[in-house]
Amino acid sequence: MCYYYKTLKGLTYVSPFFIAFTELFKNTIDMSDASNTTATTEVGKLKLAIQKSGRLHDDSMKLLKECGIDISNGVNKLKAEASNFPLEVYFLRDDDIPQYVEDGVADIGFVGENVVLEKKKKVDLVEKLGFSKCRLSIAVSKGVNYENASFLEGKKIATSYPVIVQDFLDREGIKADIHEISGSVEIAPGIGLAEAICDLVSSGSTLFMNGLKEVETILQSQAILIKNKHLNIEQQQVLDKMLFRIQSVKKAKNNKYVLLNAPNENLEKIISILPGMKSPTVLPLAEKGWSSVHSVLKESEFWDIIEQLKALGAQGILVVPIEKMII
Repeated sequence: MCYYYKTLKGLTYVSPFFIAFTELFKNTIDMSDASNTTATTEVGKLKLAIQKSGRLHDDSMKLLKECGIDISNGVNKLKAEASNFPLEVYFLRDDDIPQYVEDGVADIGFVGENVVLEKKKKVDLVEKLGFSKCRLSIAVSKGVNYENASFLEGKKIATSYPVIVQDFLDREGIKADIHEISGSVEIAPGIGLAEAICDLVSSGSTLFMNGLKEVETILQSQAILIKNKHLNIEQQQVLDKMLFRIQSVKKAKNNKYVLLNAPNENLEKIISILPGMKSPTVLPLAEKGWSSVHSVLKESEFWDIIEQLKALGAQGILVVPIEKMII
């Protein structure tokens, strides 16, 4: 049987295999398959600790949803259970999560990388999750002439991250007086408590409003997945299944599905700059001299490659987001 679909350049022949692949791609893999859930429930359940509120909480819940894991979290509820995956979720203070995972109260945790480095608990890093990104930076008053880290020699630094700051000072060979405070760090220079601060920065607006400027970044942080060092075989198997879903979601976010019409005289050149997952799919158009090319592009390379494609005569370029990407 033959199939045709309409493009900007006319009708294109499509094989039954391509139709089947398109349907599979469009409908994705059902990550909530009941038989898989039943099987994994039999081999154990994971206890996941996530932040109970805030941006990291919202991003963590969004990731679980994208992974096809349904969590019902009521108001002020501190524990919830997935309805379709062997997972129990604890909603905790982010500073406490590394301790809970080390002690085995929770098997795994979604937590800021900065918290793990500060607490220095005995846990394993499994995966960087790519969301809730921020940086830990040194800031001083706007009028201060800061040239490099040597400015901090003998100074007082206010921070909620004394361990990370001390590690930074040790690497730089600097001796300074660290004042640990739990909140409102940015007020310290204004009240004479310290000459500098070290705090988490996202946009820098809080520093600006308090008359400070960011001068030195000592850590780039993001949400990470950590695990207890002593998971049993059944728990590790469930974690591997969960990690497979997380990595599929991450890959999809970093890639775009691209369809375009290409003149045959430049087809080889166009194919050479379109890597795809293995290689681009090329289908002849009904109009002679033209082909339809399908491929996958990395988000970071997208605009540079699109410009090259346009220069080679590509037309009717369609860009489609990818929900999941299984390789």
